[in-house]
Amino acid sequence: MKHVSWRREQRLILDDINWEIQKGEHWCLVGLNGSGKTSILDLINGYHWPTSGEISVLGKRFGETDLRELRKEIGWVSASMQQRLHGYETIENVVLSGKYASVGIYEKPAEEDYVQVRELLEQWKCGHLLGRIYQTLSQGEKQKVLIGRALMAKPKLLILDEPCTGLDIFAREQVLTMIDQIANRPDAPTLIYVTHHIEEILPCFTHTFLLKKGKVAQKGLSKDVLTQEILSEFFQTSLSVEQKSGRSWLMLK
Repeated sequence: MKHVSWRREQRLILDDINWEIQKGEHWCLVGLNGSGKTSILDLINGYHWPTSGEISVLGKRFGETDLRELRKEIGWVSASMQQRLHGYETIENVVLSGKYASVGIYEKPAEEDYVQVRELLEQWKCGHLLGRIYQTLSQGEKQKVLIGRALMAKPKLLILDEPCTGLDIFAREQVLTMIDQIANRPDAPTLIYVTHHIEEILPCFTHTFLLKKGKVAQKGLSKDVLTQEILSEFFQTSLSVEQKSGRSWLMLK
């Protein structure tokens, strides 16, 4: 993104955003509710068009590329996707729909497609869910299946939009473990992880972007951004930051 701004009904939602992600980097996008995180994701996926500035994703400049084809290279896990899925579908069909970037399956899949689904679920320790109906799963199990669905198309960019929202601490850590394993694979897609919980920023996330009221507050290497001074200023609260297992944990002073 180069000098990207976006207005909606004359209100400035994003203001002069400059953001570049290099291959091999994994980023966390951090901001409180209303900071503009979802708007940035919508711009990346081409669902909104910037009021000003330039956007290129996976080397393809907006205005010169077919966004429908580009979206096939982007995996996106979000609460809105979970709401759009047909709850009565089997796990296999939910995951398989990721190959077609569709909600539901509208053509007869090949047997090798289902073999790939089973292998994918087994790989991420979700094989026990085979044959289950999506709406019968726990929230944590649903999130794992949605991540598997996003991986089905072998995306080059994987966006995880607050995937741990609503999870208990045990389910959250299971989902984070899955994400860490994905990030550390040799063929890993580039990850953008969106959250407002600092403790969810795993060591695999090399960079962090702090977004505040539609503007860049800080961005750079996670170790340089996730400091007591910067986070206290960002949250406008006096905080202490403790490091445990490579993750930053905030405490009020």
